[in-house]
Amino acid sequence: MNTSWIDLNQKIVIVTGGNSGIGKHIVQRLLDNNANVIVADLNVENGKHENGSYTVKCDVTNKESVEAMVDYTVEQFGRVDALVNNAGVNLPRLLVDVKGEQPKYELDESDFDFMTGVNVKGPFLCAQAVSRHMVKQESGVIVNMTSEAGVEGSSGQSCYSASKGALNGFTRSWAKELGKYNIRVVGVAPGINEKTGLTTDSYNEALAYTRNVSVEELGTNYASSIPLGRVGQLDEIADLANYLVSDHSSYITGTTINISGGKSRG
Repeated sequence: MNTSWIDLNQKIVIVTGGNSGIGKHIVQRLLDNNANVIVADLNVENGKHENGSYTVKCDVTNKESVEAMVDYTVEQFGRVDALVNNAGVNLPRLLVDVKGEQPKYELDESDFDFMTGVNVKGPFLCAQAVSRHMVKQESGVIVNMTSEAGVEGSSGQSCYSASKGALNGFTRSWAKELGKYNIRVVGVAPGINEKTGLTTDSYNEALAYTRNVSVEELGTNYASSIPLGRVGQLDEIADLANYLVSDHSSYITGTTINISGGKSRG
C-alpha cells in the first residue's frame, strides 16, 4: 500500500531515537513521503539501508557524539532541513514512596539525571548543532516530541513530565530566537498511544505501583478519559510530524500541538 500523502521533496531529516517506538514510525512515514532520513540512535551501527535511510550511532547526551552525527549528515547531503527530537526515556517514579514498600520506585538522583539528560540535554545539544547549519541556510524545522504530561502533569511521572515541560519551553523560546532566520520550531505532544516494544513489563510494574493500582487496572478507562474513546496510533503521530516538517505548515512555529484524542487531566 502506498502511504505517501505529502511530498517532502528529498528534504534531509534527522530523527533521534528513530530505531524504535514512535521514532521508527516517523522514519517510515518520512521515507514514504520522499525524504532522506538519518536515524540517530544509540542502538544502531553506521550505514545505509535498503529502504534508503542512513543510521548513525549517536548518544544524544554527548556533545561530541551529536556534533559528529550532524557533521556526517551535512557531509553526506550538504545540508540539514529538519530535526525531529524524538529520543526520550521515561521511568515512573514517586517523589516520595510513602508506603515504603518499593524504594526503587522513589525518584533518586540517578533516575533524575538519566531522564533530564536524554529528554532535556539531548534535544538542546541536537537543536544547537543543527541550528548552526540552519541559520546559514536561512531555513529549517525543529520538531520536538514532547508529551501531554508536559502540560497536564502525570501521577508517578513527575520528572518525565517536568522534562517534557522543559521541552515545551525550548519550543517557544527557540522559535522566537530562530524565526528571523526562517527556522520553525514546533512541538508534538502525544497522549496515550498503542503499545510498543518499549512498553515493558518492568515499566508497567513501576507505573502501577506509583499509581497504587494493579498492572491489570492500568489503562482500563480509555473510553471515559479520552473523548474519541481509543488510544492513538503511532502512524497518526508520525503523520503530524511529517506535516510539520513539510512546507505545508510554513506558518506554524512556537507552539506545541496536542495529539491525544481530546484527553486532558482536568
